[in-house]
Amino acid sequence: MKFLTEKLLLIAFFLASQNSFAFESNKRSYIYLVGSSTVSPLMAAVSEEFSRVQNINQTPVQTPVVESSGTRNGFKFFCSGVGKNYPDFVNASRPIEENEIKNCEKNGVKKILEIKIGYDGIVFGNFVKTKKIQLTKEQIFLALAEKIFDEKTKKLIPNPYKTWNQIGEKLPKTEIIIYGPPLTSGTRDVFVDMVMEGACLHKKEFVETLPDEHQRKIQCHKLRSDGNFIESGENDNVIVQNLKTNPSAFGILGYDFLTANKKIIKAVPIDGIHPTPKSIATKKYPLSRPLFIYFKKEHLDLTPKTREFIAEIINSETIGGKGYLINSGLVAMSDAELEETQKNISSQLN
Repeated sequence: MKFLTEKLLLIAFFLASQNSFAFESNKRSYIYLVGSSTVSPLMAAVSEEFSRVQNINQTPVQTPVVESSGTRNGFKFFCSGVGKNYPDFVNASRPIEENEIKNCEKNGVKKILEIKIGYDGIVFGNFVKTKKIQLTKEQIFLALAEKIFDEKTKKLIPNPYKTWNQIGEKLPKTEIIIYGPPLTSGTRDVFVDMVMEGACLHKKEFVETLPDEHQRKIQCHKLRSDGNFIESGENDNVIVQNLKTNPSAFGILGYDFLTANKKIIKAVPIDGIHPTPKSIATKKYPLSRPLFIYFKKEHLDLTPKTREFIAEIINSETIGGKGYLINSGLVAMSDAELEETQKNISSQLN
């Protein structure tokens, strides 16, 4: 009997140790972020500051890993599952969509924390030494649309515009060349919503030609593929370099990249409004948008110092009016909005 009891105790100890090992092996030694090419540089700065502060406090932690994969791909990976093989956070240049929430829930990601960090503007920019011009959303739509309405045939036809002066007499007689983000980009999503859809969805000739609103929306979002619009991947720095080497070209990129490259590119005023921190924060600039970080609360205890990392993100010294991310191009929320955000996030982590 004594032998049997000892044997059972050994088996119990073995199973307990295996369960403990399994729990530990499911943890990760670092915080992992993926997503938006616009937000990722900001979060890389937060990650470095977080690691620096932890080391000063003599609680060393591995610097969080930040991968730039684009908002859409970021959500896809983020929503793929729970555990050390999946990201803790996704950086997003637009709000999460309903279909992405459903995909998250399907894969066990059911407790999603939304963290608004501030604002950004989508810039339509060109090389700093070129002649200054102004554009309207309508003119940008005509330069980029896959199809436009033809007054002669009363039909939608492939975009015939090859030079800017064909769109407006006062515009330069240069070829239309526009570098922009790919389909996986949140910047692309917001841009087609604000500019392309805004310029055509409720326009009389488009409504008459495509009565079905869903089909009309799909068409409004389509960018030309004849060489005048060039997808440049998820790295906006590639667009910056293309504008430097091709002074007659334009690029679609985030305001933070304008801030970081003022000696290379300048912003084109849209509908008479120039992107500035004030015009973006007050939403007077036509292409202003909020920026987000999303966190899966199922990962709160997966990696060390997760709560402290979130506290660093929402700290006033990070995203407040005088926070260090302002120097990187983030446009701060008002003090009241920031305070409300901090209270909301803190209450959800207790």
